Amino acid sequence: MIPKELQKTHRLKNIPEPHPMPVDALEYPRFAGIATLFRLPHIADPNRLDVALIGVPFDGGTSYRTGPRMGPRHVREQSAIIRPYNPVLKVSPFSRLRVADFGDLPVNPIAIEDTYDRITKGLKPVLDAGTIPMCVGGDHSILLPILRAIHAAHGPVALVQLDAHSDTWDRYWGMKYSHGTPVRRAIEENLLDESRILQVGLRGQLYSEDDMAYAREHNIQMITAEEFHEQGLDLVREKLKGFGDRKTYFTLDIDVVDPAFAPGTGTPQVGGLSSDQALRLVRTLKGLNLVGCDLVEVSPQYDSAEITSLLAANLLFEQLCLLCFLPAENS
Repeated sequence: MIPKELQKTHRLKNIPEPHPMPVDALEYPRFAGIATLFRLPHIADPNRLDVALIGVPFDGGTSYRTGPRMGPRHVREQSAIIRPYNPVLKVSPFSRLRVADFGDLPVNPIAIEDTYDRITKGLKPVLDAGTIPMCVGGDHSILLPILRAIHAAHGPVALVQLDAHSDTWDRYWGMKYSHGTPVRRAIEENLLDESRILQVGLRGQLYSEDDMAYAREHNIQMITAEEFHEQGLDLVREKLKGFGDRKTYFTLDIDVVDPAFAPGTGTPQVGGLSSDQALRLVRTLKGLNLVGCDLVEVSPQYDSAEITSLLAANLLFEQLCLLCFLPAENS
């Protein structure tokens, strides 16, 4: 049975069976066994879960270096080192939430619009079950079909995006869908609450001085990497005050981190966050009313000693820990 005090503060399912738990590394070494996220059981029944960890191995939306289709597999491997207790947030998410590796969605590697349909349809039973999806990409083009599914379940949601790029470009080579366009398409499709969109970590060269015009026209709140380095987490906290208990989706592109710390990504951009800054930034989102999360753009073949996949696994764990602090009134 779920303790009453947890029922009051978290969206937990009262299921009369033990929580899915990671394999004990002191009994079964981390390098052994079948790789799953955090060494959790593979459970494809969302009705048994509070949170479903879902791989989305698609990179047909990349515009430079391909490879994020291999991201979920490598993040799974590196997540074997994650221990179950977070001493900073003081929580053990696997004890508080029913979490498992849901497996991968059946993407179509040569057709982006068909893949979009597959992602949206694949997430529907998860959301219908009241389960929170946490997706591991894949490139950032998958954000759009995820938001379509989220919208069908929750209506327009707020968005927090950690990213080197705004992803509000219109078209690439005349095509509407790519990893550079999902936020713009989501706004056009009325999937987002435009008054509550926050992008953090933006930096680097643009194609022209008008590249950010669409974002400005739609009042997207933007914190550049330069501003973050100068003003720190306080600036982010100030922006987040306006989110209140609004239902929010959180998307994390690994290229928000500087390539010195995360070289394994498709569109690396210097001047980004350190690993420590990225961890602290994610923790700053504690208390948001999150209805879903993702982590995207890990491209393992450009990695060095798997440090990008390792960081991604740690950031994914921090995201999971955030779900232990959802507002009580939305339980």
